[in-house]
Amino acid sequence: MEQRINFFQIFKINPNGSISPIRPVRIGSIQLSPGVSFGAGVSFGPVNLFNFIGRDFQAEESNGILIIKGIYSNE
Repeated sequence: MEQRINFFQIFKINPNGSISPIRPVRIGSIQLSPGVSFGAGVSFGPVNLFNFIGRDFQAEESNGILIIKGIYSNE
């Protein structure tokens, strides 16, 4: 079942400015686990998560992994 979930329910911003998932998450074909961190220059396909901090995501959970399906606009 698809759900609307906020960025901060999926990721945290680390003290050094990097982002880490707080739960298992898949973006396209890339799966990330808690503890992995990445900086501003990292993109997952065409998606640079730094451009979407604070936004809501369209997501679906499957086998304990949150699969990001889309990103809601600010409107």
